[in-house]
Amino acid sequence: MITYITINMSEIALVDFNQVLETSEQTLRLSVDGLQTVLKWEGAEPSFVSTLSSYEGPYTHEEILVIMATPEWTDPNTTRIIWHHL
Repeated sequence: MITYITINMSEIALVDFNQVLETSEQTLRLSVDGLQTVLKWEGAEPSFVSTLSSYEGPYTHEEILVIMATPEWTDPNTTRIIWHHL
């Protein structure tokens, strides 16, 4: 099972990217204001999580989808373009 948490970007230096499914800071999903990100892992909780003071969670996949759909994580003013192959 994949587990998710959200953290403040101010603590990104504490993240060990070898212990999560994101590969680097450049691959992170950021909140609309850029102040938070979401991390995910499979299996046991990464050891660095206990050093974080700002995290919220853990969340299941279903729970994080609800959070990601909020205005804090998805800009309601952004137009989504869907490409169709003709």
